[in-house]
Amino acid sequence: MTLVVADGKGSEQREGVNIVDVGRPRGRLDRMLDSTRRVFMTALALDARIYHLHDPELIPYGLRLKRGGKTVIFDAHEDLPKQLLGKPYLGPVSARALSGVLAAYEAFASRRFDGVVAATPSIRDKFLALKCRSIDVNNFPIAGELGSPAGDNENTGGGGRQVCYVGGLTEVRGAREMVAAAALLGTDTSIDLVGAFNPPLLGEELRRHAGWARIREHGYLDRSGVARVMQQSMAGLVTLLPAPNHLDSQPNKMFEYMSAGLPVIASDFPLWRSIIEDNACGICVDPAKPQQIADAIDFLVTNPAVARHLGDNGRELVHTRYNWRNEEKKLVEFYAEFA
Repeated sequence: MTLVVADGKGSEQREGVNIVDVGRPRGRLDRMLDSTRRVFMTALALDARIYHLHDPELIPYGLRLKRGGKTVIFDAHEDLPKQLLGKPYLGPVSARALSGVLAAYEAFASRRFDGVVAATPSIRDKFLALKCRSIDVNNFPIAGELGSPAGDNENTGGGGRQVCYVGGLTEVRGAREMVAAAALLGTDTSIDLVGAFNPPLLGEELRRHAGWARIREHGYLDRSGVARVMQQSMAGLVTLLPAPNHLDSQPNKMFEYMSAGLPVIASDFPLWRSIIEDNACGICVDPAKPQQIADAIDFLVTNPAVARHLGDNGRELVHTRYNWRNEEKKLVEFYAEFA
């Protein structure tokens, strides 16, 4: 098995997988043009039987591989047409026009591919409606990777005096609202932010906010660093704003919080509510209202027994249902259909 990447970290072999690096893109335009060409040419030289594409920029090359008689599977990480609707640099008219064009092209290409691996059931259903061979393989965590076994972590579910957010720090992911919520906390609690601001100017702006006094900024951390922050926290935040692409998404971090035994404070989207509140593993709030975020944090801090119960429920759900072990089986069985 060979994985062709463009991350600039060099080629290597890891756990039986040959990783071939074609060099980091020099910018967005290079990623869309020359970098994807380098990936394609390197992959073509491998003369593999099955090609699994992970980037939408590679769709045209996937069609070329199909014309060459190869088996091609496309991995739909997100609903691309919906994602375009939420791009802040596009006006509403141009966003709708580009989204429509992309939806048509995506449908054209996906019908010619041998299969589509979707990141969520809703994306899978979209491709099934297009008469594509599709399966959902959810990006769920490896059970136990980011937290101690039940009962071993004294901070889990109320022992800590901080909550955490792990992920990209952007406007649409609720960075402003989290910092504003910090200023409204009625308890002596801090919010740990793990990730990078995009754009960096957003970070400069928020560091001047009154709520920043309650923020602890960690920047980017590796997996062990993320695990350490989670183990020291009493809840995890995933209060993304209601962009079109967020409503039916399943953020990996939400399930990683659950895996670590943390109660989740999540956006009150119907799908997320069915996971978090219906399974009693957290609290859903309006992500655009910092006071609701602050109230949820204060409630968990002042009710540690409830927080621990919610965290334990989440950990058990990941152990039995929302884990990579289950998803891995689905992926292996899907590949077996092309053997």
